[in-house]
Amino acid sequence: MTQPTPRITDSHCHLDFPDFGHELDLVVNRAVAAGVTRMVTICTRLRNEPQVRGIADAYPPVFYAAGTHPMSAAEEPMATLEELIALARHPKFVGIGETGLDYHYTADSAAVQEESLRIHIAAAQETGLPLIVHARDADEDMARILTEEYRARPYGCVMHCFSSGAGLARAALDLGFYLSMSGIAAFPRSQELREIFAAAPLDRILLETDAPYLAPPPHRGKRNEPAYTVHTARVGAELFGLDYADFAARTQANFDRLFWKAARWQEAA
Repeated sequence: MTQPTPRITDSHCHLDFPDFGHELDLVVNRAVAAGVTRMVTICTRLRNEPQVRGIADAYPPVFYAAGTHPMSAAEEPMATLEELIALARHPKFVGIGETGLDYHYTADSAAVQEESLRIHIAAAQETGLPLIVHARDADEDMARILTEEYRARPYGCVMHCFSSGAGLARAALDLGFYLSMSGIAAFPRSQELREIFAAAPLDRILLETDAPYLAPPPHRGKRNEPAYTVHTARVGAELFGLDYADFAARTQANFDRLFWKAARWQEAA
C-alpha cells in the first residue's frame, strides 16, 4: 500500500515577485504535489498588499502576511498600527511582517527600521497574529528590542530564514519564539547554523523557502519555489534524528500553533 506524501508548509515565500511571471499555477501545483499543502506569501511593501492578497484569494493553499521590509523602511511610508490592524481582518491574512532590522546594506536607516519594527510588534500584540522577523547583522539590537517589547506585552514571533548567531537564537527561544529553516540550512558550509537548529527545541522549528531566493541543494543557484521546501525538511529530519514523515508532522504542528489563523481557516474550509 502506497504511503501518503507527508504534508509540510512553506511558511515564507514571495509569490508576487516577478521571478514567477505567469507560472503561478504550475508553481503552486508542483508544491502541492510535493506535499507542500500550505504556503504563506509575504508582502514586503504595503503598497503591494492588494496584489499579494489577490494571490492568496486565488489559490486555496496560499495565505499571506504583510509589512514593510527593513531594507525598504526608509523608502516607504511608515506603516501605521491602524493600517496593519485593518489588513489583519482579511480571513487569509495570518501574520504581521516581514519586519525587522538589516544592518548589512542599510545600517544608515537603523533608527527608521527600529521605529517600523516597534509599530509592527504593536500590531502583533494587538491582533494576536505572529510577528515575522527579518534579522541580518543586527543581533544585539534585535534581541534587545524583541525582549523589551515582549516584557511589556507578550506576542508570538518567528525568526524567518534564521541565519544569525547562537546568541540571538537563544534570546528568541527564551521568549518562546520560533526559528525557521530555509535553504541556507542545507548549504554545505552551514554546519554552524545547523548546530544552532539542532540545539533548539523541536517544537520551535518551522520550514520555509524564502522563494524565489536561497534554493537548497540540488537546486542551489536557481530560482527557488515552494516545492523545494522538501529538501530543507529532509536536512531538518536528519538533524533531529527523525524520519521525514515524523519531522514533517512535528513542523506542521508547530506551524498550526503559531499561525493559528491559517490552521483555523483550514478547519473551517
